Amino acid sequence: MEKKSQWLASYPESIRHDAAIPDIPVHRMLRSTAEQFGSRPAISFYKRIFSYQEVAGMADAFAAALQAKGVRKGDRVAIMLPNCPHYVISYYGALTAGAIVTQVNPMLMERELAHILTDSGAETLIVYDMLYPKAAAVKAETNLKQIVTISLTPGVTDKPEGADESFESFLSGAKAPPEPVDIDPEHDLAVLQYTGGTTGRSKGAMLTHRNLVANAYQSHEFFKDDLQIGEEKCLSVIPFFHVFGMTSCMNLSVLTANCMVLLPRFELEEVLQTIKEEQPTVFPGVPTMYVALTNHPKAEEYGLDSIRICNSGSAPMPVELLKEFERKTGAKILEGYGLSEASPCTHCNPTFGERKPGSVGIGFPDTAYKIVDVATGTEELPRGELGEVIISGPQIMKGYWNMQEETAAALRDGWLFTGDLARMDEDGYLYISDRKKDLIIASGYNVYPRDVEEVLYEHPAVMEAVVIGVPDPYRGETVKAIIVCKEGKTPSAEEIISYCREQMAAFKVPREVEFRTELPKTNVGKILRRALREEAAKTL
Repeated sequence: MEKKSQWLASYPESIRHDAAIPDIPVHRMLRSTAEQFGSRPAISFYKRIFSYQEVAGMADAFAAALQAKGVRKGDRVAIMLPNCPHYVISYYGALTAGAIVTQVNPMLMERELAHILTDSGAETLIVYDMLYPKAAAVKAETNLKQIVTISLTPGVTDKPEGADESFESFLSGAKAPPEPVDIDPEHDLAVLQYTGGTTGRSKGAMLTHRNLVANAYQSHEFFKDDLQIGEEKCLSVIPFFHVFGMTSCMNLSVLTANCMVLLPRFELEEVLQTIKEEQPTVFPGVPTMYVALTNHPKAEEYGLDSIRICNSGSAPMPVELLKEFERKTGAKILEGYGLSEASPCTHCNPTFGERKPGSVGIGFPDTAYKIVDVATGTEELPRGELGEVIISGPQIMKGYWNMQEETAAALRDGWLFTGDLARMDEDGYLYISDRKKDLIIASGYNVYPRDVEEVLYEHPAVMEAVVIGVPDPYRGETVKAIIVCKEGKTPSAEEIISYCREQMAAFKVPREVEFRTELPKTNVGKILRRALREEAAKTL
């Protein structure tokens, strides 16, 4: 099979099938934009504006300060920050110095933090000052030599007691421009993106400079008819330490000289007020964010219609939620697909062609994909049949850091085996069903959680829902639904089960229903299905 034949027919003449990816390191994108659009706003952070010239200058100073402290090419610099200007400066500065950025989720517990710092071998950590105690507690277990703290409190530049330096003090250590570092974009690593922490031991996906540059250029090519250079505002509340935020908010904005409107966290009222004041035009989000916005009683009063492009990723978007959000706001949600190992974007519903709710769209430029049998991964399946989706393209990782067996299992003959079950229609649109590990086998029948969740989201009382398999002495596994209801709605378990019986085959119907006020989520908003499964198992 010719790799690209899956998606060529869907592209108009104006969109290239390849993205003309330049052979440059990631930080060259910032430098180029600063040279061409230096006065344009790069960052808006609580009313403070940073131009591209300012950000590039501070990134260079940060790089020089790292080099003055002994950081050399290939050294790992860990960044443990929420979205803030310091993140952008540290990220591009570390790459300019030739270092490898290790992305660290600020919500990690000490044990998890110690694993990532130890596994990566990071010797420098840039951390939010409120989280410094976590870093201090694990420092002795790691290779850390210096901890630089950042305060987001206006006017505060001091470091916590015991920290090595504050960000301002560290930056002032740059006495000259950074020394140029020779980067081989195809082979040299830019980022260690840790993934799989919610499903087992966290693995560091090795993303090269070419991987990240490729995905930014692929994204730009895919949306180039809709993104105006230097004219857009991207609401950047998806964390930059998450691969979706890193590419779709930060790197893509830098490439296109657009402004990032930064928010450190998703707080509904603050997000709505920011939308009203800043009038962003692009909003990469996750389904739980759209749930919150959709269910706000006065959502329409905040000018959500300024947003032209709503990208949804990281988790499946229930079709009913998509429709309800669009009914309320007039915006269009383009659901896409990606994974950390792919930098992350591989698919999206196009603005230039048919949008198919329930699908994650077609492949990005230079991205090939096919559906293969789950058992061996060697047989390509016909259109419409369910199997494992495998992907090939310039954004696919180099492998897992220090994990040869896992790398060999994931990367085979130039293809990334995603572990996701999907089918492809006749037009090449991809429909993700579930992770292989999320499959429920009840009385020998395969039950895909998303099939059941789609129905639950159509119930007028349901705000959020997740379906898991729980052990059952007779069926092997049985289906359990965990539901958060809309305000003022109090359906019974029997009502939910009865509703499902009318909408789906009997073997899919939940036998157990539990109501909660909230569901456990990652800080990006992805529902922690595995945590719910483990919790259910402990109660048996």
